[in-house]
Amino acid sequence: MKKSHSRLFYIGVLAFAALFLFVGNRIASGVLDFSEQIDDFTVFSAVVTSVTGRTEDAIDMGYFTSTDITITFNARITNGARRGETVQAQHTISGFLDLPEAEVEAGDRVVLGYDDFSGTFFFMTHQRINSVLILGFIFLLLMILFGRKKGFNSIVALGFICMAIFMVFVPAILSGRNIYIATFVTVIYSIVTTLLIVIGPNKKAISAMLGCLGGVLFAAILMAAMNGIVQLTGFIDHETRSLIMLNPENPINLQAIIFAGVIIGSAGAIMDVAMSIASSLWEVKLAGVKSDFRSIFKSGIEIGKDILGTMLNTLILAYIGSSITVILLITAHSASFAGLFNTEMIIVELLRALVGSFGMFLTLPLTAAICGALYTRKPKDTPQDTPLPELQSDILNLRAEQS
Repeated sequence: MKKSHSRLFYIGVLAFAALFLFVGNRIASGVLDFSEQIDDFTVFSAVVTSVTGRTEDAIDMGYFTSTDITITFNARITNGARRGETVQAQHTISGFLDLPEAEVEAGDRVVLGYDDFSGTFFFMTHQRINSVLILGFIFLLLMILFGRKKGFNSIVALGFICMAIFMVFVPAILSGRNIYIATFVTVIYSIVTTLLIVIGPNKKAISAMLGCLGGVLFAAILMAAMNGIVQLTGFIDHETRSLIMLNPENPINLQAIIFAGVIIGSAGAIMDVAMSIASSLWEVKLAGVKSDFRSIFKSGIEIGKDILGTMLNTLILAYIGSSITVILLITAHSASFAGLFNTEMIIVELLRALVGSFGMFLTLPLTAAICGALYTRKPKDTPQDTPLPELQSDILNLRAEQS
């Protein structure tokens, strides 16, 4: 594809991605209003200017004694309608919880809550996002320096995916839309947008796209089947129970929430496998100049074996790491392994890992087969004694075709 055509296509994909977010947000946002169910307080960012007081109150509960610490301080608000205003607030540290919570000091950046009923400010938490944003900016900079154009495109694609989650998927659920449809729309949008932005309109992108969609579809069918077999209720923690209270008249389908979490969580790993296979086989195609379907498919399977081993570990360890606190808590309060591994929360975590793994298993041969079909050129004899300059020319032409 010519550079001018490639740029026009790139701009077209960006325009489509942005249009989807705009239209999707308008459709997904329903008529439900949760504002009445939110506590009557406003959140402000602030900087502590001075600490004006500190008291300790001993609490004796007979069998337990603790000390509550109350710190009074002044802070300057840095956002919102009251920006620049200096207010007085309190920071209370409960001794009963015995948490390693740092006391506020002058210069700390904090998040304050304002109680509309009592007209008082109170400490909510320290501002932590700034440090994370700096770390994220360094990562993005390294992505661009190392990946250059593709690194930049990866960042753009990631931005669109995150916006799709928060602008379309989440509003759709809170508005009472069909969660299964919202899940598929979000996943398909993420796959298509990512591959077209990062790779462009070529055989690699098409192969990876079709292989990934096939793997995700298989994972969705498997998860739907297992959802009924293991009889999930969706009540796995306090957060999921709280979702029911958002709209008691039309409660959120917790089983569908679990389905969505598994499929969206698996889509990233499945996409990685599909792209790795498609890209590797394209390089194999370039190196061999002429390859038939069988040789490309066989190479894809061999490459996939190496990718699959580490990818399975990545997927399973990621899920275990994200739920290690819950696993520790349930393990500590379980009298037996039977009780532990039949807990719905543990079952859901196991399904996350296994369903995603099955999706990758199918993605591997499917992508390899699609690559074999798309990468195989129509019969065109090339002499075996092709001079090296002509061989290099063929490779350059094939690379240019996919740029």
